[in-house]
Amino acid sequence: MLKEHLLTEVNNNVLIVTLNRPERLNAFSPDMISNLTKTITDVKHKPHIRAVVIKGAGRSFTAGGDVKSMGQASAGQLYDHVGKMNDCILAMDSSEVPIIAAVHGFAAGAGFNLALACDLIVASDDSQFAMSFSQVGLISDGGGSYFLPKLVGPHLAKQLFFSAEPISAERLYQLGVINYLFPLNQLEEETLKLADNLANGPTKAFGMMKKLVSHSFTATLDEMLEQERITQTLMASTEDHLEGVAAFKEKRKPEFTGN
Repeated sequence: MLKEHLLTEVNNNVLIVTLNRPERLNAFSPDMISNLTKTITDVKHKPHIRAVVIKGAGRSFTAGGDVKSMGQASAGQLYDHVGKMNDCILAMDSSEVPIIAAVHGFAAGAGFNLALACDLIVASDDSQFAMSFSQVGLISDGGGSYFLPKLVGPHLAKQLFFSAEPISAERLYQLGVINYLFPLNQLEEETLKLADNLANGPTKAFGMMKKLVSHSFTATLDEMLEQERITQTLMASTEDHLEGVAAFKEKRKPEFTGN
């Protein structure tokens, strides 16, 4: 029986997803990507899941594409493979719950991009990231050419794409790409603490915030103002908004239900 390349467990209202090919530094396999897409997509049918953590088994987050299998696929097979990776990134973007990448070791190539596609990145302070595509004569896939320039600017993005040199978690933290940085022995505990806090938050509002941020990259100010106007009107009728107002008046912590 083949070992599962993707493991899942639920901790309270948090879904923990583990990339599970440690002997290959969690390099992507077709099963891993398709199962990750399905797992993220299915969250919409599981209202008890209110946050997701993606992490890697063994020594690293993920090395991204499996270099040992490269050069063997036809053009059609490669086109199909990248399309499946695209489906995964789009599923993450459209998910209404916060998704956190917990990165240790290396996040390379499409693995770096998988982390960028998450809503937040938590990393160990000794981890390394690399846009390693040029080392094998490829361009960035998995959304890297979309996410990275918006985060670090075009010049640094091109430097990282061209050179394929590793960049430290500390540098990315200073650049605002990584949200939280912890010693390796605290990474799991602190990530779950963050995920629990998000899972106890106003889930519908978080989902709308994700959509608005994504839309802001292509929208005008007028369009964003109108989107905020419409969305705020919808949010005002949610149970979480009413609970938040009541908790404020009663000087207590709100107990959001995600409704």
